[in-house]
Amino acid sequence: MRAFLACIRKEGLELLRSGRLLILLLIFVFLGILSPATAKITPWLLETMADSLAGSGITVHAVNITALDSWMQFFKNIPLGLIAFILLESGIFTGEYQSGTLILSLTKGLDRRTVLLSKAVMLCALWTLCYWLCFGITYAYSAIYWDNAVARHLLLSAVCWWLFGLWVTALTVFFSAVAKNGTAVLAGTGVCVLVSVMLGMLPKLKAYLPSFLTDGYSLVSGFAAPREFLPAALITLALGILALAFSFPVFSKRQL
Repeated sequence: MRAFLACIRKEGLELLRSGRLLILLLIFVFLGILSPATAKITPWLLETMADSLAGSGITVHAVNITALDSWMQFFKNIPLGLIAFILLESGIFTGEYQSGTLILSLTKGLDRRTVLLSKAVMLCALWTLCYWLCFGITYAYSAIYWDNAVARHLLLSAVCWWLFGLWVTALTVFFSAVAKNGTAVLAGTGVCVLVSVMLGMLPKLKAYLPSFLTDGYSLVSGFAAPREFLPAALITLALGILALAFSFPVFSKRQL
């Protein structure tokens, strides 16, 4: 336990010293503000463009903005946050492979499983912090300007997207245990997400894939029922656990 806590402390210090924590927090704070801000200025933008559009024969009517518009922007913007998160954290293992610091730690008697677990826990905790910070900011501004009560099953939709992010994080850990560089980690993780999205185009498979959890706007707008997301949530959770579970034997046997 002492070794695990020491590894967690080391990972935390590395996040601070490298500036990755600050960058991620700034990105997610910006995205949290951007969602309600975009919804707020939409009527003004349409009003500004009304004259030019009228010349093209397009009539712009008054738009009634609600909290749903803010949450629609949130679910459009949060993928950018996840991409930034993976880009910045894809080298959490491979950076140490290349610098040789991981080998130094292991030669001093540190267990490989402890190293892997500490990095996985840190990544999941970091994603959780960034995601819920972004959600909280959007929620606060949406409550100030409008009424979040119009958004149905808001917490459930947020949990679904958070779970999807945890699955992607678990994939990052797995491919970090397999690959030798950050590019390969990004490629492996990206291919898995892309496969899920492509298979989601098949109606019979859509509701059972991790990518289905990203359709949070269907929940908040009332177009989908909570029970429809249960199979995808359970499968995503199972796939994430399996990815982490397979990471341990792979990482234990790999030659550094």
